[in-house]
Amino acid sequence: MSGRDNGRRHPPRREKQDWRGQNNQYSNAKSDSWKKGNRNSTPVKCDKNGIPYERPRWNAPKLNSDPLPVPVCIRCGKPITDLHTALTDSKSGGTVHFDCAMAEVSKREILEEGDVLSYIGGGRFGVVRFADSGERGKKRSFTIKKIFEWENKEERAAWRDVIADHYSIT
Repeated sequence: MSGRDNGRRHPPRREKQDWRGQNNQYSNAKSDSWKKGNRNSTPVKCDKNGIPYERPRWNAPKLNSDPLPVPVCIRCGKPITDLHTALTDSKSGGTVHFDCAMAEVSKREILEEGDVLSYIGGGRFGVVRFADSGERGKKRSFTIKKIFEWENKEERAAWRDVIADHYSIT
C-alpha cells in the first residue's frame, strides 16, 4: 500500500466519452464531421444504450405560391386589396372594406360631442368617450358607451381560412 491512496479504493476508470455522450468505440467518420467544419451534416443522435443512429433531417414546408384571392366589397363593389383590414358582414357573410363598415355604422349612429366611433376589436365597433386628461392633448382613459357587433363570432368566414392557409404553413 502506498502512502498516497490512504487505503481507499478508487472506482475503476471509465472510457472517455465524446461530446454526444457515447463511447469513442461507437463513433464513426460520419459523426465526426462536426470536427471538420461540415455544418451541413446531420448530427448523430444516440439511443439509450449509446449506439448512434441517424436523426431525420427537418425539411421546411413549401410556401403557397398561389396568389391571394381578391374579393369584392358588397357595399361599394370595389376589389379589396388589403385583406388583413377587411371585415365580414354579419347579415350576408360577404367581405366588406373596413372603411365601408365604418361608414355604415357612422350612418346609423348619431354621436354626441366628445364621442368617437372606434373599432374595438373582435369584429366590433363602439361609441367611445375619452376623458380629458389635459396633458398635451393625450387621451388616456375612456368609456365604451355602446357596442355594435359587426362580425358574427360563431361563424368564421371562408376567405379568412384561405388567408390563414396561405401564411400559416407550419
